[in-house]
Formats: sequence, C-alpha cells, structure tokens
Amino acid sequence: MPLWIPLTIAAAFLQNLRSTLQKQLTGEMSALGATYVRFAYGLPVALVYLWGLVAFTGVELPEANLLFLVYAAVGGLAQIWGTVLLVALFAYRNFAVGTTYSKTETIQTALFGIIVLGDHLSLGAFAAILISLAGVIAISIAQSKLTAGAFWRSLGEKPTLMGIGSGACYGIAAVCYRAASLSLERPDFLVAAAYTLVAVLIIQTVVMTVWLRWRHPAELAAAFRTWKVSSLVGVAGALASMGWFTAMTIQNAAYVRALGQIELVFTFASSHFLFREKTNALELTGIALVIGGILLLIFVR
Repeated sequence: MPLWIPLTIAAAFLQNLRSTLQKQLTGEMSALGATYVRFAYGLPVALVYLWGLVAFTGVELPEANLLFLVYAAVGGLAQIWGTVLLVALFAYRNFAVGTTYSKTETIQTALFGIIVLGDHLSLGAFAAILISLAGVIAISIAQSKLTAGAFWRSLGEKPTLMGIGSGACYGIAAVCYRAASLSLERPDFLVAAAYTLVAVLIIQTVVMTVWLRWRHPAELAAAFRTWKVSSLVGVAGALASMGWFTAMTIQNAAYVRALGQIELVFTFASSHFLFREKTNALELTGIALVIGGILLLIFVR
C-alpha cells in the first residue's frame, strides 16, 4: 500500500479527534479563537517533530527560498480566510447552503493543482472525486434538512458564494502546501514536509496573534485561559497536519483531500454507534457514495 494512503487516513482520524476536542471550547471562545489555538498550541509540537527528524536522521535543515516562502504564506493565509468565511456563514439564516457548497473543496483542489503544479488526474480518479463529492453533499443536505431544490436555487446568493469561496481557500491552501514542500527539492520528504508545516504554523500563529490582539483581545485571553483543552487541540491538530503535509508532499493534493473525506465516515460511525444517533436514508446513501468514491480512487488513481 502506498504510504500516502495510511498517512491520509490517520490524518483524517486525528482531524476528527481535533474537531471533537474543539467543541469542548464552545462557550469559552468563538470559532475564530478555537481555530487560533489549533495553530498556536500546534506549533511547539511541530517544532519538536522537526527537531526529532533532523536529530535522528542527521540531515541538514532545508534552506527556504523565495518561492517556498510565497507558497507557505499564500497557503497559510488562504487557510485562515477559508476558516473566516466558514465562520461568517453562521451569521446567515440559510448558512447550511453555504456550508454545503464549501464541500466543493476537493474538486477545486484538483483544478488548482492542474493550474499551479500541472498535476494530472486520470479519468477514473476524476470520477472517484465526483462520486465522493456527491456523497458529501448528500450527507450535508440530509444533516441540515435542506431540500435539493433549495440547494440548487441558492446559486448566486451570498452564502453560496461565501461557501464556494471557503472551499476555494482550502483548495488553494492544500495545493500551496504541496508546492511549498516540493519547491525545497529535497529527497527526504519527511523533513521537507515537517519544515513546511513549521513555516506555515509560524505564519498563521503570528498573523492570528496580531489580529486577535488588535480586534478580539478577549479571544486571545481565552486561548491562554483554556490551555488544558487547547493544548490537546494543538497536539491533535499538529499530528493531523503532519499526516496531511507528508501525504501531500508524496501525492497529488486532490487525491489526498478526496481520500481525507473518510473523516465523514469516522464521524458517522461515532455518532451512530457511540451516541446512538438516528441515521436517515439520504445520510446512508451519502456514506455509501463517499466510501465508493474512496475505494475507486485507491484502485484507479
């Protein structure tokens, strides 16, 4: 089995764990503050990971070039903006439409990968991404109790555009992270991925610290006050990012993000079997499509 597959599955599992831990911060801080702790508390973990790789392998640290810094900065800022747009959607009555459209991230990642890196997708892989995307949209519609008609009629509305914009930002971030890591031109992909992760987290932590200090000082205070849970969020987030960044260094970012939708399967399994939540037919159909798309991607990529 190619290494990027277990790395992506592990990253998706850890991301689901991180999201569960972030929910414990509800009431203590906003979604923006919860996003910040993921970066700020994850940075020390990423630094230790990079130091450990260098110490045990004996390789030298990569030298950052201008192209690397541009890709790392654009990717890091795009991820922040994607989160801001997603959070801003909740101010709208029909926010569910926008969040559903944000799920187009995978297909947008594929398009950005073709434009920026010249990545190519086989016809089978493209079909697999579309199938899994259809499953994700079906799950989102079922959980938000949207009708298919309302979903399609919302095209052109502000929440829809914000949702698509959020997905675009996440797609840009994924492709930029892969581009940044590849621009180092290092055969030791583990160190290249770890170095890219540290650079991105430094950028995101500095930018968000300045922003929160200026506009939302109470959120910054809450991030330090809740250090026990926040540190767990940071650890889980950093471990997940190690998997994402390494997988995207090895493989096409579109494939990695598409396989990463297995996170929805983990979420479904925990809600169904652990919390005994009821599942409707549309959700089951969506899960089947996601799993079918993922299996097709693995075998025909």
